Amino acid sequence: MKITTRLIATAALLACAGTAMAQATAPQELRNVVQLSATGTVEAQQDLLVVTLGTSKEGADAGAVQAQLKQALDAALAEAKRNAQPGQLDVRTGPFGLYPRYAKDGKINGWQGRAELVLEGRDFSRITTTAGKVQTMAISQVAFALSREARAKVEGEAQTQAIEQFKSRAAELAKGFGFANYSLREVAVNSNEMSPGPRPRMMAMEAKASSFSDSAVPVEAGKAQVVVTVSGSVQMR
Repeated sequence: MKITTRLIATAALLACAGTAMAQATAPQELRNVVQLSATGTVEAQQDLLVVTLGTSKEGADAGAVQAQLKQALDAALAEAKRNAQPGQLDVRTGPFGLYPRYAKDGKINGWQGRAELVLEGRDFSRITTTAGKVQTMAISQVAFALSREARAKVEGEAQTQAIEQFKSRAAELAKGFGFANYSLREVAVNSNEMSPGPRPRMMAMEAKASSFSDSAVPVEAGKAQVVVTVSGSVQMR
């Protein structure tokens, strides 16, 4: 019984000693730590055009509405693929959906659906001319962005800016608090793309397909900003 009591007492003393040591050393590790962030921004000309074509159908029979949507999409795909070229004009289908239409009594009194086709690439003239030739769908949205290659290039520049600003701010803070130097504890890097000015244009009402001609739809790209943020903490020494 005495041996057991002594073992318990010894374990308790060791636990207390360990806790005391942890409390003594933990604040030392977190002492003189400051958190900060810095941002790098690079502006670039948008070189990617995304044109969305769409059509809506409705009727009493779901099968008939679906068939009409499929027919319109097939015709649009056939026309668009004639001018497709990887990277310059890529063609892909968008959402294709069929939904019930309800009467006031809650019963289904018809069906409505929508199909979309997306033209995307760097050859603006090829894309807009192709969009103008599609007779079974109308343009519903025009948007601009940076291509993967353009974004990667400016993202690297913005990241370099952010890192240099982070280092400069850390050195200034250390000096301001009376320290000679600092060491990096942890860091996080985040990036995003911003498009200043008007947002991508959504047509208030889709024009009738018959109103389109073979001429190119006029578009003009703007500039986008790639922003990289470096945030983290440093320990002043």
